[in-house]
Amino acid sequence: MTTVNAEPPAAAVARDAHWSAKMARLKARKLPERSLRLCDDDEAKKNATDAALELAKARTTARADSIEQGIAEVDREAWMIARPDVVAAQLRLDAVESVLEDATVVLTFRALPRPAWEQLLRDHPPTEAQADQGMEYNVETYPAALIAACHIERDESGQEVPGMSEPEAQELLDAWPDSEAKALFTCALLANQTLRADLGKG
Repeated sequence: MTTVNAEPPAAAVARDAHWSAKMARLKARKLPERSLRLCDDDEAKKNATDAALELAKARTTARADSIEQGIAEVDREAWMIARPDVVAAQLRLDAVESVLEDATVVLTFRALPRPAWEQLLRDHPPTEAQADQGMEYNVETYPAALIAACHIERDESGQEVPGMSEPEAQELLDAWPDSEAKALFTCALLANQTLRADLGKG
């Protein structure tokens, strides 16, 4: 008896290749990240705000001048940013933003893969009283655990290095005022709960 090896239909081959390419893209997606920016230097923040306002005013004046001088719309942006007042305001803004950046601490949090997220919830179940109030985790222990699990730290070359430990996270939650402690926990939480999909479209 002769065995005949039938070639798969060309449409099926193309469909497999198409899906393989799409699946590769889906698997290559990076986990979402969110950052919390903290700055205690009020003067640096004020200077940055003032400089941004000054640049906006300089651009508004330059735009009005460009219209008055009949500069074509297509050339207007280049004309505006070359005006001395705009150039000077931009340089001032760049300088104060650099100072602000140096005075700012940035904490970055990356979402956990779903199994790790679910395991963390299992590791920190609510107490009976908390469960009665509808809590899905222990509000005393889970925030620090989530913050530590999601926090990522990068060195100057962009390489990831060890970040915040759970005791360090708890120390910050205990030492900071309530609003800032909540912001810290919320940032880690939102990294895991922000939806990056458009549902029902297409």
